[in-house]
Amino acid sequence: MALMVNRPVAPGKNNNKGLSMNTQMHNLNHEAAEDEDRALFQEMVRRILQQEVAPDYEEWEAAHQLPREVWCKLGEAGLLGVDLPEALGGSGAGVEICLMICEEISRQGFGGLASGYNIHANIVIPYLLHLGSDAQQQHWLPRMASGEVLGAIAMTEPGAGSDLAAMRTTAEKVESGWKLNGTKVFITNGQLADMVIVCAKTDPTAGARGVSLFLVDTRLPGFSRGKSIRKIGQHASDTAELFFDDLIVPDEALLGEAGQGFAYLMQELPRERLGVAAQALGAIEGAMQLTLEYVQERHAFGQRIADFQNSRFTLAQVRAELEMGRAYFNQCLQRYRAGQMSPVDAATLKLMLSEMQCSSIDRCLQLFGGYGYTLEYPISRFYVDARIQTIYAGTSEIMKEVIARDMLGRVA
Repeated sequence: MALMVNRPVAPGKNNNKGLSMNTQMHNLNHEAAEDEDRALFQEMVRRILQQEVAPDYEEWEAAHQLPREVWCKLGEAGLLGVDLPEALGGSGAGVEICLMICEEISRQGFGGLASGYNIHANIVIPYLLHLGSDAQQQHWLPRMASGEVLGAIAMTEPGAGSDLAAMRTTAEKVESGWKLNGTKVFITNGQLADMVIVCAKTDPTAGARGVSLFLVDTRLPGFSRGKSIRKIGQHASDTAELFFDDLIVPDEALLGEAGQGFAYLMQELPRERLGVAAQALGAIEGAMQLTLEYVQERHAFGQRIADFQNSRFTLAQVRAELEMGRAYFNQCLQRYRAGQMSPVDAATLKLMLSEMQCSSIDRCLQLFGGYGYTLEYPISRFYVDARIQTIYAGTSEIMKEVIARDMLGRVA
């Protein structure tokens, strides 16, 4: 299906200023056509997820692992590289389509898959598209779009957490390329990944300015994985510890320039946090819909649970917050597409929507009573899957610090 793509507008330019009425009507008709295309594509995504994911998702949750073939099925359906150019295996769509897929996966209650998709399609693929050489892009991106290659990104370490400048994984320049040594932890898609973007210190004396990024083929000698890390939620999303023991990568595995890794991470964070926010919006909407259905079916004290004022006010509050959150998300998305989304915008969006996801779903679960605490009702999975959203991609505390620094400067 061909997608109509919204193109970024030059910063500060008002598209309607000085346009004739006919031109403005043409633009409105074009936007309406784009909305119709997007709605049709979203419906297609829903059908694919219901056909290829829903029947087996409980089994995958119990196994704490997505099957490798699910990524190939999503690739065959054209969902993995939608905003890549067609020459690289994509559809040439806008970033908003990729985020819509993140949201739809999350809305259907597949939180683990949503996180894995966000890493592969919304983070790793854009890193390569924005920073990779022609040779790197040709080698990896078509196979990532098809699902043949699954991507991951390895930043976090056992002793570093959010403090990327304190990472201890090193990449030493050698005659044959670079020699990597170190350990990474909490790596989404880590067990199945075929290629991992690894953050490593190429200059251990330079702090954040000594970080570089490498494209690591997981078939190389010196690469190994630990056992899957068991989590309280998002069970279908495999999370692994990765080890690099004198692993040699060629010079052409360096992504971008040496020593610019930290700057690249900061450059790509806004899109990563847009992805987390899209997951939050989808999950809130999905949980709200489940709760609306439940409270209208269940009775207590001679009336529907939906008829109690507490139920009505709770759901009204969830809907109001969802609409406010979506408005700010759309505003940030417009800024991102125009190249104007700041780190503070990204931190504010990620903080508010991830925290809203946890609080909204908690209130929804409460309306289920004891049934909400059972695995038989999907609301329980929405609840446990939500908790990690305030931690990965930068904890809520780090988001507050980013915002506070913009207001008050750094602590002396």
